[in-house]
Amino acid sequence: MTTATASFPSIQRPLLFAAIAVATGLFIHLAGIGFKLPALFAVGLGMGVALYHAAFGFTGAYRRLFTEKDISGVTAQLIMLAAAMLLFAPILAQGQVFGQGVVGAVAPVSISMAFGAFMFGIGMQLGGGCGSGTLFTVGSGNLRMVLTLAFFCIGGFWGSLDLEWWSGLPGIGAVSLGQNFGWSAAIALQLAVLAAIYAGLHRLGGRNMRSLWWDGGFSPERLLRGPWPLLLSAGLLALFNWATLLIAGHPWSITWGFTLWGAKAAAVLGWDPATSGFWAGGFQARALGQPILADVTSVMNIGIVIGAFAAASLAGKVAPTVRIPVPSMLAAVIGGILLGYGARLAYGCNIGAMFSGIASTSLHGWAWLVFGIAGNFVGVRLRPLFKL
Repeated sequence: MTTATASFPSIQRPLLFAAIAVATGLFIHLAGIGFKLPALFAVGLGMGVALYHAAFGFTGAYRRLFTEKDISGVTAQLIMLAAAMLLFAPILAQGQVFGQGVVGAVAPVSISMAFGAFMFGIGMQLGGGCGSGTLFTVGSGNLRMVLTLAFFCIGGFWGSLDLEWWSGLPGIGAVSLGQNFGWSAAIALQLAVLAAIYAGLHRLGGRNMRSLWWDGGFSPERLLRGPWPLLLSAGLLALFNWATLLIAGHPWSITWGFTLWGAKAAAVLGWDPATSGFWAGGFQARALGQPILADVTSVMNIGIVIGAFAAASLAGKVAPTVRIPVPSMLAAVIGGILLGYGARLAYGCNIGAMFSGIASTSLHGWAWLVFGIAGNFVGVRLRPLFKL
């Protein structure tokens, strides 16, 4: 046995086989419905592996930025955004692909949207994850994040019930920079802003303290079992978001699925959807009346969890911690509610609003970035209250 091989924990084969069996069964079931859902499920699996193997989280990246001036995670995110917008632009400019229409993640900019992003940012630091981070850490066996996810769903459902009131607050509507200024000009402008953000962080003392590429050299076993470099996962996530746009006709989103799960649970407990303007008709009512596995976002979310679980099993690191301190549990509950409620007001999370929004040249994606980062700044300072 080589030294490199000996450094890896044993593969947790029973867990890996269980992940493969569940993924195979779901894929076969979805294949009976058509092409789109199994294809997006496969994309979700790939996302889960990419997120887990590089520990590609937004929450930790922002916390290290504020506490250590480590911009490694933020640098990877900037490169991911640049790659995604370059991939998105030709498709969105054309408006269709493979004979189906495509739309970007473009949403209104408003007071409620900004406040929602700010709430979400605080929730990230208290809950311990963002939209994608919650999913891949749940998949890795983190029981505290299961609690965060449960209250994420509750918060999203709660936000949907209040959304009508929030939507009445002032705003400027949806703004697509690509449609307003032309796609080439919009992409050039956005790339310049990303470069300016990196230069500004560097000038303020930020440094890439975590390796962005293969630290210590590449090996086939490391490719299979991790850890991966940040840039590899950043590039893959940009490609997977692009694949989602091509297959689903819209970019990657996460938190709609959580809101739907919360609503379905509420309906089981006796809640009447007809009492809510948000759920009484249209897309929301149809989604509520269909199985979870008929919903694109839910299928991809499930794929991310299973993909992360398989990756953690390959790495030999599935080890749930049963005992969770009470302050940490309280932070997970509060953080989860803030995450869900904030995402509903902000038209998505760091993925659906920020990542997919900026890739779509939506002004609301940039607004989310500003107010979401501000919320993270506050959240980092609240963490000691919960002994985090």
